[in-house]
Amino acid sequence: MKIYQDFAEVYDELMDNTPYVFWGERLEQLIRKYGVSTSGRDAGSVLDSERNLVVDLGCGTGTLTELMYQKGYDMIGVDVSEAMLNIALKKKEKSGSEILYLQQDMRELELYGTVGTVFSVCDSLNYILEEEELQDIFSMVNNYLFPGGIFIFDFNTDYKYREVIGETTIAENREDCSFIWENFYDPEEEINEYDLTVFVREEGESFRRFTETHFQRGYTVGQMLALVESAGMTVLEVTDADTGERVTDTSQRVYVVAGEHGKEI
Repeated sequence: MKIYQDFAEVYDELMDNTPYVFWGERLEQLIRKYGVSTSGRDAGSVLDSERNLVVDLGCGTGTLTELMYQKGYDMIGVDVSEAMLNIALKKKEKSGSEILYLQQDMRELELYGTVGTVFSVCDSLNYILEEEELQDIFSMVNNYLFPGGIFIFDFNTDYKYREVIGETTIAENREDCSFIWENFYDPEEEINEYDLTVFVREEGESFRRFTETHFQRGYTVGQMLALVESAGMTVLEVTDADTGERVTDTSQRVYVVAGEHGKEI
């Protein structure tokens, strides 16, 4: 079953509490601290234009992509879901932004040149269930990074799936859209299955029901950092995404900043 199809049309409504503004500020801080990209569109050379490109890997409906564009970055959004990208394109048309959107599976990432920064947030990488595939993604990102560029990503930890959301049911009843989110965690496979049932109002008291099943894998910090380093990148920073402080055994979401390695201008 494909995901983010029917769900795409209600994604923004159900994710309206997502702290996109906070994430954008965090990303900008990390780019300024570690990266080579700058928030300006006055590049004087081809090298400058590549250095200043920023890729949102797993961009979804483009909310964060638009926010980073508004901060002055030249943006590329990459996502596998056509339905999600269609919504992103509508936002682009409304805002007048010049974001380039590409429909690609991140496991088959293909850019047109190097870029200064790649970021992937909102647990997009947890959808990659095999370590080998994740390492391949990290290697491709390193390949497409401009010398000195950075990769910023977050992920949900195995602790979060195992101890916090695994085997739980979350439900929310809204006027025009309601959902039931059931979680089932397999500790041996380290994979969380969540079955999403959504009810969308159509006409009067009539609702349309649809379901999607998603699978995400919980990774330990040690696993992630080993994969980053095996892919050839250098780990620059690891923090708890909620506190901004050092990671603990009970951290639920973790931010990693990895640096490009192996190229020279």
